[in-house]
Amino acid sequence: MELPKFTDEEKKKLIKSGLEHIIIHWASNEDLAKEPKIFVAGEGCYIYDINGKKYLDSFSSLITTILGHHRPEIKEAILEQIKYLEFFPNYHDTFNIPIIKLAEKIAEITPGNLEVCFYICSGSEANETAIKMARQYYWQTGESQRYKVIARRNSYHGTTIAASAYTGFPSLWEYLEPTIPGRLFAPPTRCYECELGFEPSSCDLACLKAMEKIIQWENPKTVAAVIMDPIPGSNSGYPIPPNGYLSGVRNLCDKYGIMLIFDEIQTGFGKTGKWFACDNWNVVPDFMAISKGLTGGFAPMGITVTNKKIADVFRQGPGSELRSGSTYGGHPISCAVALATIDIIQKEKLVEKVAEDGKYIKAELEKLYKYKVIGDIRGMGTLWAITLVADRDKKIKLDPNLKVGTYIRDWCWDNGMILRNNGDILVVAPALVITREEIDILIGNVDKAISAAIKKFGL
Repeated sequence: MELPKFTDEEKKKLIKSGLEHIIIHWASNEDLAKEPKIFVAGEGCYIYDINGKKYLDSFSSLITTILGHHRPEIKEAILEQIKYLEFFPNYHDTFNIPIIKLAEKIAEITPGNLEVCFYICSGSEANETAIKMARQYYWQTGESQRYKVIARRNSYHGTTIAASAYTGFPSLWEYLEPTIPGRLFAPPTRCYECELGFEPSSCDLACLKAMEKIIQWENPKTVAAVIMDPIPGSNSGYPIPPNGYLSGVRNLCDKYGIMLIFDEIQTGFGKTGKWFACDNWNVVPDFMAISKGLTGGFAPMGITVTNKKIADVFRQGPGSELRSGSTYGGHPISCAVALATIDIIQKEKLVEKVAEDGKYIKAELEKLYKYKVIGDIRGMGTLWAITLVADRDKKIKLDPNLKVGTYIRDWCWDNGMILRNNGDILVVAPALVITREEIDILIGNVDKAISAAIKKFGL
């Protein structure tokens, strides 16, 4: 690939301008002070910076570029759509061809009776719209007292005010207080770090029972929805729910007349070896929020998917309409991109590929248990996390001031691989198209980085 060329003076000016004129998303002032990075090109699972350095991206551009970079099929889909209609809003009483075809395709691949789409532009909006739909549904059906929403601690649901409020990390909403009324938090399913103090072999799904107690205490008739990620995302290190938990939540929601929202923004579109994470447990929610891999990173889009029973409440006639909208929701180009992305996944059998790759990645990652600093390795498909500890058996955490995870991340960056860490949790989530050779390079780099950290910190 021929890369754009920049003089040293041009690079300095670009970095200076970026620092002056842009507030970076989820910025790290500490890392910006070290070395701001400018990326200029991508090819497959690799990305190139302004200096021409090549990186293996083990986190697929925040889990979006699931088909890798520079796919000519996507480019053709974009150009074909632009030939006819670049944009007209999905507004008031209008559709376009790609938006209809994509809704049909989403109905085909989503589980159970999920078959009606509401289009927005991001995952945050998809989660927030699901909550708005649930609350308006009950408002219109005579249960306006149902306004409370149960989320889980250590789960991330987005960056808008409401989505932040339902995110189980106080640092992401403490500055917004007072925030949305009626938000509640249930325990997470982080079995290795169980906050209730149980072991998985004997807990008897204590976290599920705790959720039911919250519902009962709050009065079930005041609860509109439960929102959860079937597998919590990279911020939590992909803890896999214990058997019976997701079906148990579904049963709780049915028992008390509560809507179940699954946030599949990180986990959807083949990353777990199934189209969606909930497919691994055959549990169908009332709403599913999807984004990220939906368009392979080639265009922004989010969708809230629901069933006809719920959707029909908003289609009963004048005055019953869903009171929500987004100018660019259902953008024809984004829809064309999503259709092309799904087509590639199906033609290249990438869901099936990931199921097999997941077994290989698991076996190779588990070899890292040779290091006593490895506490837990968990995940499935292409979504994996490694927890670093001071003592594996006693589950004693490392001193956060050491920043061991950050040292390992930086070692990988210095050696040509992008690695994400959340403190002392290392996260890898490569593109669906990653090859076995690239998997070996990825895990080999993590192995070498951990070894280097052990020597540096005397672990």
